[in-house]
Amino acid sequence: MMHMWELPPVRPNHIRPDTVISAVEAAQRLQQELAGLGIDSDVHDGYGLALVSVWSGLVVWTDGRVFRWKSGQDASGRPARDGLGWDAYSPADDPVSTARRVAARYAELRRMAPPPVVPTDWAPQ
Repeated sequence: MMHMWELPPVRPNHIRPDTVISAVEAAQRLQQELAGLGIDSDVHDGYGLALVSVWSGLVVWTDGRVFRWKSGQDASGRPARDGLGWDAYSPADDPVSTARRVAARYAELRRMAPPPVVPTDWAPQ
């Protein structure tokens, strides 16, 4: 069992010295790919990590080597009892595939808890 503070093993072919990027650069690349899929997100950074805030309950973090987020499933693919699931991960040098996987989780979360409807012409008196 992997603990939250441990990074998963990354295959050596995903770590290339010529493509070392910072956490913020990796997060921004993911943000661009998500935007291409029509998903808005925010990037926040600090302490050598960067977070991509996508939706309530969906935050992707990166250290520049891997992306991690809550998948909503356990290791066997069954829905997690607590609804949060296990950490899913993807190499940071593959923001395209990561964006597709995050987009699938985003769609799942939106079905479960759609955004509140706020009247546009309402104003407090």
